[in-house]
Amino acid sequence: MPKMKTHRGAAKRFKVKKNGSIKRGAAYRSHILTKKDQKRKRNLRKPHVVAKSDVQEVRELLGK
Repeated sequence: MPKMKTHRGAAKRFKVKKNGSIKRGAAYRSHILTKKDQKRKRNLRKPHVVAKSDVQEVRELLGK
């Protein structure tokens, strides 16, 4: 049976941390930034963690 392929779109968006949690980027940060205040944009820069309910699905996409 052939190996499972990594979902390349997911591989570009998620990274698995050493403790096993999955790091992701924040949404709402690509355009129309002029109307968002500085505090909101600054908080969107921080790394976010994938919710527990979605971890299993993301792991399958990453082949981990």
